[in-house]
Amino acid sequence: MATILRDWSYRYQWLYDAISSLAALSVGGEARFRQLALQGLTIHSDTKILDLCCGSGQATRFLVKFSQNVTGLDASPLSLNRARRNVPIASYVKAFAEDTPFVDNEFDVVHTSVAMHEMESEQLRKIIHEVYRILKPGGVFTLVDFHAPTNPIFWPGVSLFLLLFETKTAWELLKTDLPALLTEIGFKVGEPTLYAGGSLQVIQATK
Repeated sequence: MATILRDWSYRYQWLYDAISSLAALSVGGEARFRQLALQGLTIHSDTKILDLCCGSGQATRFLVKFSQNVTGLDASPLSLNRARRNVPIASYVKAFAEDTPFVDNEFDVVHTSVAMHEMESEQLRKIIHEVYRILKPGGVFTLVDFHAPTNPIFWPGVSLFLLLFETKTAWELLKTDLPALLTEIGFKVGEPTLYAGGSLQVIQATK
């Protein structure tokens, strides 16, 4: 079932958007959800931002409100075509997150929204290394993704969502200590901010 629903949600943007909007209600709606990882960051009009695994541009459309220098990266041609239609003022690059075409120390901010849970553990480690490489010294890697709920009331809803729409990598992320992994690779990491009964984590890691 998860495979079918997951495939449909990527094939039909209206379904993906409906699922995202429904899931975002737990933190106050889609607009607030897409900006959770940006809170507290200083972003200027020329801040160079990479929206890593940008998908159809759901978060990109908020990033371009802060900076005129936003690049979206994704490995899916379908997603990138949608992103170009949805947010035409951003630039886009087709590449894998663990093997980007960017030079060292290129970006001020690398942002990713609910994408790391789709990665196998070794791929996740490679992506974090790559983000560290392309960030400027003092740059920030900011992300929002799943977290094991700290409030038991949220476990049934999270479990049902993962069963219907995600794969085993999402369950693996719930067991992964992302701050420890980021610290091991070289980032300075603050305490994650948790939302929705602890089922979402926001991490800001500085190079």
